[in-house]
Amino acid sequence: MRHSRRPAARSLALVVVAGGVLAGCASTSGSGATLSDSDVAGEWSQVDAEPRVYLELGEDGALTGSDGCNQLSGTWQVDGTEVDFSELAATMMACDDVDTWLSGAESATIDGSEMTVLGEGDQEIGTLEKSE
Repeated sequence: MRHSRRPAARSLALVVVAGGVLAGCASTSGSGATLSDSDVAGEWSQVDAEPRVYLELGEDGALTGSDGCNQLSGTWQVDGTEVDFSELAATMMACDDVDTWLSGAESATIDGSEMTVLGEGDQEIGTLEKSE
């Protein structure tokens, strides 16, 4: 008795195709998806930070915010899968017991409602959540 291999081959092909489709839907930090300005514009903040740590990214490319101590200003633009921050300036207040990590932001990646902020050498320095 001879068995046909076609049904098995079709099943294997369907599994491979389905796996590829599902893998394409997977999302990870810095997922590699091209960003649009609307993905980025808005307020991003560090949840439960006191004092408040946030970035406000305007639709016009303007950036304002606070690292919890100093006021921040600058510009932003989408560069494919990343957000580049430029002309970032901060006031120079001395604040005891405040980690001013956000003033070292150079770029960021976005995955859904989470922004991973990168500093010198593309090192992760913190995360912010998009405010609704």
